[in-house]
Amino acid sequence: MIASEQFQQAIAGAGLRVPEVIHGDGTLYRFSTNGKRVDQSGWYVLHDDGDVPAGAFGCWRSGLSQTWCSKDTQALTQAERSAHQQRMQAIAQQREADKAQRQQDAATAAAQRWEAALPAPADHPYLVRKGIGPHGIKAEGEALLIPLRDASTTLHSLQAIGPEGDKRFQPGGRIKGCYFGIGKPKGLLIVCEGFATGASIHEATGHAVACAMNAGNLLEVAQALHSKYPKLRLILAADDDAFTDGNPGITKATEAARAVGGYLTKPNFGEQRNEAETDFNDLYQRAGLDAVQVCIASAAPVAQAPAAFPPLEGAGDSGAWPDPVPLPDALPPVAPFDAELLPEALRGWIVDIAERMQCPPDFPAVGVITALSGLIGARALVAPKQHDDWRVVPNLWGLIVGRPGVMKSPALGEVLKPLHRLESTEREQWQAAHEAWELDTKVAELASKANEKQAAAVAAKDPAKARALLTPTDQPTEPTMRRYMVNDSTVEALADLLVENPWGLLVYRDEVHGLLCSMDRQGQEGARGFYLTGYDGNQGHAVDRIGRGHSYVPRVCMAMLGGIQPGKVQSYVREAVNGGAGDDGLLQRFGLAVWPDVEREFKLVDRWPDTPAKQAAWAVFERLNGLLPATDDDPQEWRFSPEAQATFYEWLIPFETGIRGEDLHPALVSHLAKWRKLIPALALIFALVDTPDTNGVIHERELIRALAWAEYLRPHAERLYAAALIPETTGAHALLAKIKGGKLCDGDGLLWESFTPRLVAVKSWAGLNSVDSVRKAAELLADYGWLARETAPTGSAGGRPSERYLIHPALLAGGKA
Repeated sequence: MIASEQFQQAIAGAGLRVPEVIHGDGTLYRFSTNGKRVDQSGWYVLHDDGDVPAGAFGCWRSGLSQTWCSKDTQALTQAERSAHQQRMQAIAQQREADKAQRQQDAATAAAQRWEAALPAPADHPYLVRKGIGPHGIKAEGEALLIPLRDASTTLHSLQAIGPEGDKRFQPGGRIKGCYFGIGKPKGLLIVCEGFATGASIHEATGHAVACAMNAGNLLEVAQALHSKYPKLRLILAADDDAFTDGNPGITKATEAARAVGGYLTKPNFGEQRNEAETDFNDLYQRAGLDAVQVCIASAAPVAQAPAAFPPLEGAGDSGAWPDPVPLPDALPPVAPFDAELLPEALRGWIVDIAERMQCPPDFPAVGVITALSGLIGARALVAPKQHDDWRVVPNLWGLIVGRPGVMKSPALGEVLKPLHRLESTEREQWQAAHEAWELDTKVAELASKANEKQAAAVAAKDPAKARALLTPTDQPTEPTMRRYMVNDSTVEALADLLVENPWGLLVYRDEVHGLLCSMDRQGQEGARGFYLTGYDGNQGHAVDRIGRGHSYVPRVCMAMLGGIQPGKVQSYVREAVNGGAGDDGLLQRFGLAVWPDVEREFKLVDRWPDTPAKQAAWAVFERLNGLLPATDDDPQEWRFSPEAQATFYEWLIPFETGIRGEDLHPALVSHLAKWRKLIPALALIFALVDTPDTNGVIHERELIRALAWAEYLRPHAERLYAAALIPETTGAHALLAKIKGGKLCDGDGLLWESFTPRLVAVKSWAGLNSVDSVRKAAELLADYGWLARETAPTGSAGGRPSERYLIHPALLAGGKA
């Protein structure tokens, strides 16, 4: 029997529908497991070459994954076993890549469906039958759509619920770790399975709820939320599947509660329980919301370990310790940049730059959008509301965060080249005009001197003629050069430039940290106020000069762009949002602030730039360079189409409601509040790039792209302000790394079993060079089970107790605790 037939038999033996054709070229292929062409949830890879054909197959929907080999693996020779292992590794990599692509495609499709859907009606049959409200979900035809997001609020998938309660997930969409949230957490957060269950709990208690959609996802969701909200009490509200083998509802909820040190509760149906009753919505329909509230209030803790930590002499007994929980990331996660966020005319150019430079595409993408915003300046503005006099100038501030050597400056330098070319052309034209002006000025001076001589000759005889000869004549006006970009300038010089360039320009600083810190110094309040005004783009500003009096800039319009290193931005953020000099919203004006992850693997790309893509993008700069205001004093005014206007209001209302709550840090609220300008400004820029000939109308497509930027930028903003919100996390990661690396040891190399903060602080490690910083890091490690805190009396009456931290025995033994 040939290998492909054996492989088909193995697939059939696993209970899957066998694909009609099997390819043995080592490529991953998808196939239908239920006979429907649109399904494609099955997959296989077969290597039919070589002496030992091998492969793997499975089903994304069921989670099945199985390897196959034409020969008993125990009978393989060493060479065959090595080749087989390499093939299995390659298959695993293909499977993960295909899974990632499948999930990305599903997320894109889910976002499109979600944007196109309408708010769910309260009288939908499913909602009426369950007795619950819609809580922000949408409707697509007869089906309800429930968005599934991860802890960073990124949309990954959808669950569709039909009128009769039939449920389907977005094909290929990521479910693991994703949930639908109802309400804002205040002190505690409840994790449950389905939407109807979560809605019933929220309506009964008012507490925030995360719906994990199935029992198998409870653990992942609970851990993700515990990492995001380590101080919140988590309650696992289990389904009670008492009539199902193993009671997966209780079993999985208990496992999740134990993993996060949470609480557990279940619905209490009493003795007359119906087999169909399993969840809190069933309890609500039977006994009302009060019964649900009582059950939630009775939630009991599920212990992670014995209540007391072992004393020092018992630290070697690893069985008495809890299993440590992974620390939350020092930086909240961010999604990779999606090229679809860019206007079509710019997309190919930016992707080409990122690939050739091997830098995150976020860098050149933010750079080009900010550069275009400075080029447009105040020549065009958008009226976000239909009847209001609110106007937005599209000048934006962009900030890219990255370590030295990750190509920040080269990436920005590449997207600024079109501005440099425009300025070079302008300089040449100005130079010629200025030389002509100098000649005209000299001619005027000579004519004036000739008139003076002639007037002197006739003054006595004809005073009237002499007076006429001495009358001043109009002098030629000195030409000014249009500026596009300023690198390093005093506020006074910048003010003069803005008088000559009243529609605005771009301020570019390769390293923004120096500019920010310079404006923090005493005596720089005027400079700071000037930059704050420049963000609005339509306000005047007075500049007082020492020895030169007072000047006034009628319109201060500045776009700003630059880079900054992570360590510097973290220290600046921490200072700014904790009452320092920078606590006035200057930092928050960097609406296009991105802090992407950098690929660790370098790929050599050596090719000529994509010339057509580059020409298309540079043509946008050339065209917008010729953008004219409506009049000499008034900009063009753009408005949303009726469809775009409705979409903008649909976004604005929940957005404004969200930032008015008390769940977000004030610094993050201040940052997000600037999105009132950012979103309409982006929509206008996208319209000017892709659809300039629409008579001042911004269509829904451009606004949807701007709103997609909001979803993309939100995790980057959370990452930026995490430096101030959870500063201990970085220290905890650093301290744990030192412990795992065996750095906590005495002079003979013996590992410490415990330590005091002072013993670590004297080592002066970065981020751990003070007793307080070490204590905060150790406390967080203790919260997650890596350390145990022990307090002991000092031995002197009235003395302050000393503190030390016991190290998990698995770390001392070199284990992977």
